[in-house]
Amino acid sequence: MYRYYNPFEQVRGGEKASVWMYTSAIEATNSLLRALYKHKDSISIRKVAYYEGLLEKLYDNAAYYLGTFTYTSFTQTKEWTVYAVNRAEEKGKANVTGILNVYDDQMWLVRELLESYDLTQNSKYLEQAEYLTAYVLDGWDATRDEEGNEHGGISWGPGYVTKHACSNGPMISALVWLHELYKKKNDKVVYRYIDSRDRKTRKVKKLLKRDYYLMFAKKIYHWQKRHLLNDQGVYWDMMGQCAPDCQIRYEEVGGQRYRGHTQLLKATGKPYSYNSGTMLSGAADLYRVTKQKDYLDDAKALAKASFLYFAKADKQLKGYYSFPTDGFNNWFHTVLLKGYTALLPYDPSVLTYVQAFRANLNYAYSNYYKDGILPRDLLGGWDKDSRKNNVEGMFMFSYVTQYALFATYL
Repeated sequence: MYRYYNPFEQVRGGEKASVWMYTSAIEATNSLLRALYKHKDSISIRKVAYYEGLLEKLYDNAAYYLGTFTYTSFTQTKEWTVYAVNRAEEKGKANVTGILNVYDDQMWLVRELLESYDLTQNSKYLEQAEYLTAYVLDGWDATRDEEGNEHGGISWGPGYVTKHACSNGPMISALVWLHELYKKKNDKVVYRYIDSRDRKTRKVKKLLKRDYYLMFAKKIYHWQKRHLLNDQGVYWDMMGQCAPDCQIRYEEVGGQRYRGHTQLLKATGKPYSYNSGTMLSGAADLYRVTKQKDYLDDAKALAKASFLYFAKADKQLKGYYSFPTDGFNNWFHTVLLKGYTALLPYDPSVLTYVQAFRANLNYAYSNYYKDGILPRDLLGGWDKDSRKNNVEGMFMFSYVTQYALFATYL
């Protein structure tokens, strides 16, 4: 998968897509399948089978991003086979050391693997999702402060110390879904943690999966809310400004080497819509399984604040809402839209926000559709200079996902 395509010049280019960009194709396929299942009386079984087969191919070729390395975390040293940022020329041979793999990439895949499992009941999707979940949770900062409380949070990747909204929030809903899968089962999982009294000793015990997954969903949610929610009611990008520096630290306990805590001083970086979107869907999902009103209150407040922050009425066209289109915002906004659809059963007022997305997409389709492609700027259209009309492949998959969401939830 190449990163760009220009429908006017009919050329593709840019670097090969990262695994994050590649995952957007899996997301679009899952979303299409979900919509097809909802409308199964009006579609052929052959079409469903086609997209189920496409999922198989996409996951099989995702192995070009797989690689293996050994990582010393806060509670253990273990070999892992995970997804690299960059594609290799041979399956399973990608370089995943240091900063060359990040936790959020694994999280987006976990979410899609669980979606694929729910749609197809193919057990290999669940198995891979749980393996990657174990890897992600191994990145949780289990070290203790002076009062014995966990520092918490997951860094951007094993080669980083900064803790990002994108390397925490996406995992919340996935963990809730896993909790639901094991709610009536007695399967157990190993839980690794640090003793709260001496704040050093690494301990191990087994927990029921249903309890373990829900526990971590809550821990991650509350860590991000406590550290990254800003005064405007949306989420900062990350916790940064390390003290005394941003070097990875290690400590030795009982003759074993473990990763140590790096102090982070300040929430920083601009708010992006996907960081609010993952917390919105996370709050809605946590409310669904716990019925704790605080999560619903959080979700309603975040839905209102995020639309106010990211959507600007009548900025480009009267009667339409404009959203930022720079950088990767088109994909980010799809995550926010998913948050709104997750909340929709509990707060019908968010339908207005969902309809704003649909109006923009329909406008672009009616006015700018070009050989299966829509522009980056849905309301502004194409540039007069055809050479400047490169579009991100993942944005096209995002538009597919959005249309599938409308077909599923509206």
